Formats: sequence, structure tokens, C-alpha cells
Amino acid sequence: MRLFLAIIIPWLQFFTIGRPIDGIICLLLQITLIGWIPAAIWSVFALGQYKTDRKIERALGSRA
Repeated sequence: MRLFLAIIIPWLQFFTIGRPIDGIICLLLQITLIGWIPAAIWSVFALGQYKTDRKIERALGSRA
């Protein structure tokens, strides 16, 4: 579901992963037609980082 948001509504996806300032910047970028594609790419990249961070936290959490 988040991947769908990252492609269709990039700025909203940032709010779902707890990065509201990036979401506002992404919204400003997405307002322009040319900026929508970089905004979507940035959003998908940020989502990948978010998933990786969660996996690392789970792995380190089980060790403690």
C-alpha cells in the first residue's frame, strides 16, 4: 500500500513513515508537473530506506 502511495501521491507517503518535513518539501516539488517524477522517485527511495531501517531495528532488538 505504501508503494502505491509513493508512486501516486509521493508527499503523503512521507507522512506515513514519520517524515513530515520531507513530505512538505515533496509536496512543493510535486506541484510542478516536471517535479512530480523526481518526487515519486524520492518517495520510493525513502520507503526503501524506511523498510531497511525497520529490519535492522528488529534484528538488533532481538539481540538485546
